[in-house]
Amino acid sequence: MGAVGLNGASRAINDPDERAQIASVGWAKWAPVSAAAIGAHLIGGAGLLIANRRRASTQAGVTANTAVKTALTLAAIATTAYSGLLGARIARGGAVPTDGATDPSPATPQDVAADQRQQRILQWVTPALTAVIVTLGAQQGEQQRPSQMLGGMGARLARVTGRSR
Repeated sequence: MGAVGLNGASRAINDPDERAQIASVGWAKWAPVSAAAIGAHLIGGAGLLIANRRRASTQAGVTANTAVKTALTLAAIATTAYSGLLGARIARGGAVPTDGATDPSPATPQDVAADQRQQRILQWVTPALTAVIVTLGAQQGEQQRPSQMLGGMGARLARVTGRSR
């Protein structure tokens, strides 16, 4: 919604000096909700990991999935934080002419334009990372089926004992 709706809508604002500012206000209002969502995700993820720690350490495929999901979650948090930093720098630029929230115009000051160009890419990175995290979560749900759990634990046991299946 932010990249398509909020940043996209900024292009419809008639005064080019207000485009980035108005989008920045919208993102600033969204920041506490985003922070709460990240916190809820981390708390929920930690709770699931604690509840499933034995399966995560013994079932083949679950450990790798969990490690990848954790790394992607940390990457998504980092991109969210950096995106927030860029947004704050763009907002500090004040009333400067832009073509949109993440689109500098030829008259946009160089520092703001550089931040906007980074933000234009970054606005898609966090949702892409989140989509992969959701996909891995769905895969983990499938890994909880009894047939998958038995097969995965059997494969892990075979590797540990040196026997192949």
